[in-house]
This record gives sequence, structure tokens and C-alpha cells, in this order.
Amino acid sequence: MLTFRPPAALAAALISIAPWTTPSLAAGQSTPGADGGDTLDAITVIAKHLDEARNGIQTQTGASTYVIDEAAINAAPGGDNTLLNQVILQAPDVVQDSFGQFHVRGEHNGLQYRLNGIILPEGISGFGQALDPRLISSVSLVTGALPAEYGLRTAGIVDLKTKSGAIEPGGAAAIYGGSHGEVMPSMNYGGSEGSLNYFVSGDFLRNDLGIESPDGSSNPIHDHTTQYHGFAYLEDILGEADRLSLVLSSSTGMFQIPNIANLTPGILNADGRPLTVDGRTTYPSAGLQESQRELNHFAIVSWQHSQGALDVQTSATARYTSLTFTPDPVGDLLFNGIAQNAFKQNVAYALQSDASYKADDAHTLRAGVFVQTDRSTSQTNSQVIGLDPAGNQVSDAPLTILDGGARTEWLESLYLQDEWRLAPQLTVNYGLRLDHFSAFTSGQQASPRVNVVWQALEDTIVHAGYSRYLSPPPFELVGGETVAKFVGTTAAPTITQSSLPQPERANYYDVGVQQKVSRRLNVGLDTYYKQSTDLIDEGQFGAPIILTPFNYAQGKQYGAELTGNFTDENFSAYLNLAYQTAIGKNIDSAQFNFSPTELAYIATHYIPLDHEQQFTASGGASYQWSGTRLSTDFLMGSGLRANEALANGVNIPNGMHLPYYTQVNFGLSHLFHLDDHGTLTARVDLINAFDKIYEIRDGTGVGVGAPQFGARRGLFFGLSKSL
Repeated sequence: MLTFRPPAALAAALISIAPWTTPSLAAGQSTPGADGGDTLDAITVIAKHLDEARNGIQTQTGASTYVIDEAAINAAPGGDNTLLNQVILQAPDVVQDSFGQFHVRGEHNGLQYRLNGIILPEGISGFGQALDPRLISSVSLVTGALPAEYGLRTAGIVDLKTKSGAIEPGGAAAIYGGSHGEVMPSMNYGGSEGSLNYFVSGDFLRNDLGIESPDGSSNPIHDHTTQYHGFAYLEDILGEADRLSLVLSSSTGMFQIPNIANLTPGILNADGRPLTVDGRTTYPSAGLQESQRELNHFAIVSWQHSQGALDVQTSATARYTSLTFTPDPVGDLLFNGIAQNAFKQNVAYALQSDASYKADDAHTLRAGVFVQTDRSTSQTNSQVIGLDPAGNQVSDAPLTILDGGARTEWLESLYLQDEWRLAPQLTVNYGLRLDHFSAFTSGQQASPRVNVVWQALEDTIVHAGYSRYLSPPPFELVGGETVAKFVGTTAAPTITQSSLPQPERANYYDVGVQQKVSRRLNVGLDTYYKQSTDLIDEGQFGAPIILTPFNYAQGKQYGAELTGNFTDENFSAYLNLAYQTAIGKNIDSAQFNFSPTELAYIATHYIPLDHEQQFTASGGASYQWSGTRLSTDFLMGSGLRANEALANGVNIPNGMHLPYYTQVNFGLSHLFHLDDHGTLTARVDLINAFDKIYEIRDGTGVGVGAPQFGARRGLFFGLSKSL
């Protein structure tokens, strides 16, 4: 919802528009305990106070913050059965991509995930998602010129607030499924025992559309997935000013890599003969058996102290992620010239402490420290065919090339900032951030930040900001392959240069305005401009679905976002429109992944980044009447980039965009009251209602792998019983 803070609270975050709003408990209202006593009421009041204090440790003054709460998620088609990335796609200037990825403001990745303000160390990204909407009370996407407490990953901060058994006791057991063979049972429950509050959730998901369809069909070949997710949040209220909390999360995903039927192996010897592997020259493309397994586990221990003018939160985090790709030995060799077993593992440990001190009515000081170390391991076992100097195979028996290694990364960050209220209508937040990292490469930077929030009129808030950024390359994705080992084989690169990815340094500017048009209607406009050196991008090179980082020596990103929100009793609606430009020039790392013609063209021309989508829109509406809710939402985009082939034979990397698309979803739910047995919610959802066939990727573009299409029409049903 679009929240305008009164002049006395201008130092608080500038909150943008979220899809729907719902009534909340009145001030001071508490949830009675099972025994009706006062003890649980007191614990609930303390828990709420500590939550508010924890929120105050972070500041978003001058940044653009888009908040989607639990009620908004449940009101949308799919409800909390929707994947987290699909929820965030409804925010402004968020672009969907293949493999469940999304891009914010023209950045490839650059997202930092936080849980209750605590940074989650980066994991090895794949298809699965470790966090789901059932465990969150709200999710915030913070973008723009960020205050000094945010660093390292600055395209957007995805901050999740977990549910608490003290504030939201109870839970639900649910079953959801339908099209694409989907079945998803789930359970969540929260409660309190004395000073101990807890919330747990778990689910199992299986369907036959684990990864986007590569051919646009509704039921792709070999695309089954099974996934398990578990989550627990426990907190012990130690007193009125202190609490100790523990977060445990575990997820496992198995994914088949989908196939396209009727393809013919196209790798030839230099003399024109087809490649032969173990006596075979053909292979049914529909029968390929590639798969990927992903693990993602993390734990957080956190202590919070809030008393008087001082609020402190100190946390220790550990995270384990791994990804294992298993090829089809013969088929991959015939189609790709290499069959590669790939294993990546990252083990990370982090310490974080943030504090806020209200010095007086005009100044709130904030400071923090963050230290992380992680060990990344990369091992590959590659089957290739040896070639003679003329380029013809010397044998049809594969050769084995072993490669890989391990490396340790260190990250250290400090920040100090002052939120200065110059006048009731004017707040300035200024600060300095220091970052240092050492891994495959190293770097450091002092980054000044300044943001201004001005309440120009009673219903008009203007903000402007500047931030200097340093973003290390994603350590867990930097490859360990030795290019020279593949010379003289079917996997030999045409370019042997392999410069290591460098940190990105950028200047970021943001200006915006929020206008309360009436009691029911709010609108906002935000503009941004970013200028980078060594802009970080990522691409999929080869069969394993593992992204590899590389740099453009120069980069620019700029755009504008228009948001609107309307609420009238039982009806609410929202609309987001965005325009962006994201361009880069001169690839100066990981060059062996590209062709000589691509490198030569990009060295002298700015090109659109492969994930640029110039126009994006999202919106939705919800109407509730007597326990029945009707809802709809949509996504519209002008299409990601693809290569453009000119009539004169010149191929311009990322020179064109794919066709416009619009996906519309509908949802219908009804809440049944079962007297003394709680409630039962039934829902039916129609996803991609008009069965729009649209291509997310066409297999061309810088760092783009196979084609992918958006999911076809799906009909889903669900039942949820309160506990």
C-alpha cells in the first residue's frame, strides 16, 4: 500500500505501492492466549515492540520501497501457493526471465536477500527457490539510491519479514494442484509456549513443468521436478528489551532438463563427416537424459536488544548450497561436443551487527559491520572427442578431462550514517560505506551516500538520492575451468583469453515523487540513472544450467516507473508501468565464452544487455464479498533481447527484442466457517487464462542458452483447513 508518513516521521522509509491493502488490528489490540491469561498478551506486546524496533534499525529514507504483505499475497490468483519470484514480478520494473530468474531495473542479478533484516549469504543459483510465501508476513523490494547500510548487491534488496507465532498464532494444512501434473501438499503453524514463540512450515511439490518449456508446448518432454521445503522460526523473549531467535531452512530440488523432439546432431568433422561417438552418429533428441540436483540449507542465530534510544541486532549465519548437473553421455557429445558432469558447492559463514541510536529529535545515528567468508568448490568431469590438427576426430572413444578447484572469499563491510531531520518537512540521510573483498580478484571502496526526503505539500513527498556502489563478482559462480585443457577437442573455445571477472563500480542517481490524489487513490513516479565501469552480467555457456559472470567495461542503465493504487472498501486495484534502457560495451572478462565476431562488435558498440526489457507493466484487482473473493492480475512485457541478423550478413548481438506478451490470471476463493472447527478455504485459479504462447528466450543473445517459453494455460484447485 502507498503509505504517506506524517512530517514528524519523514526520516522513515519512503514506502511505495503494494497491490492490495487489508484491515489490521487496532493499536494495542492483542491476541489472547489459549488460557486467556495475561502472560501471553504481555509476550505478544513485547514481540510487536521488538519487531518495530528491528524495523527501525534499518532505514530506507530516499529509497523506493514496494511492500507486498501476507494479505495481498493471499488475495492474488494462486495465493501463497505461488512461487516467491512470481510474487515479486508484480512489483514495478521487475522483468521475468527463464529458470525462474527475474531482473530489477535492468540488472542481471545484483539482488540481496534479507530475512528480518539479516543478510543471507549468496548461494549457488539454479531453478529452485529456497523461500516461499507461506513463511512471510511481508516482502519488501527496496531499490534506488540505497542508504549506506545496503551494499555488495545493490540492484534490489528483497527483505522478508517472517511470521511469528506470538503475533499470528495458528496455521493451516493445505493441498493444491492441477495442470502439468502439479501436486503440492503444505502445512504451517505458529504458536507460543511461555516466552517461546515459534512458526514452522513445510511443503512438497511435484509437477511436469519444472523448467520453462523449450518448445512452447503445454507438456514438455522430460521436465519433471520434485522439491521439498522446510522452515522454522523460533524466538525466546528474554525480557522487555531482549530476544534470541533461531531460523532454520532446508530445501532440496530435483529437476529434469526438458528436451525438444526431432533435432539432429549438427557437429561435423572438418571434412564434413558427422561426429561419431562410440559408433553412433545419431541420437533421438527427445530421449536425452540430463538432470540437475540442488540443495540449499541455512541457519541464523540472532540476538536483539532494544532499550531506550538504542536498538541493536547481531546475527551469525551459515549457509550450504550445491548444484550437481548430470549429462546424457552420448547424446550431449553428439549435440554439444561435450558431456560434462558438473558439481558446484559453496559453504558460507557470516557475522552481522547493526545498531540504531536516536541521539535527539533531529538525529538518528546508524552503524553496522558485516563479515563473511565462504569456500567455493567447483569440479567438472568432461567427456570430449579428440581432434587432429586438421579438425577431424582421431577416435570415436571419448576423452576424459578433469578440472576444478576450490577458493576462499572474504567480505568485510562497515557503514555509518546519520538521519538528520532539518525541519518537520525535510529529512537528509547521509553516510559512508566501506567495502573490501578478496577472492579470485580483490577490491575495496569507500562509498558515500546521501538521500533527501521533502514533504513539498500535505499530500506530496519528493525524494532524491545519490549512491556510490561496489559490487564484487558473484564468487560462487566464477568458474574454475582451465581453457587450455580443451584445446584440440570438440569443446575447444575459439577464444582462449580468460580474464577474471572484476568488481563493478557505479554511480547511481534517483529522483521520485509520491502523490496522494485522494483518500482512495495514490500515484508515484520514480526515475533513475546508473553509470558503471566493469558492469557485471551473467550468461549460460554450455549444457550445465550454471550461470557464469562476465564484465562489460562500460555500462549504463536508466528508466522511469509509474505506480498507482486504488482502494475502496472491498475493492482494490493497482497498476505499475516501467520503461528501462540497459546497455554495455566491451566485454573484458571470461572472453573464451564468446565468438570472435561478438567480441569485436561489442568492443566498439554499446549493445542492449540480454535481459533488457524496455517496457514492463503489471497490475491487478481484487473484490471481496461475503467470504468470496474474485481477483485478477497480469504481466505485460516488450520482450527480452535476441540477436538481429541483417540482410548483409552482419549479426548484431542483442540487436532486437522478442515480441510483446501479456499473461492474465484469474482467481476465485471462498472462506467457509465450520463453527467450532475453524475455517476451510476453497480456491480455483486460472493461470495464463487466454493461453498466450510467448517466448521468454529464443536461444540467441549474449550468454543465452536454449529457448524457453512461458507456461501455458493452467487450471489449479486448492483446499486449506485452518489449524
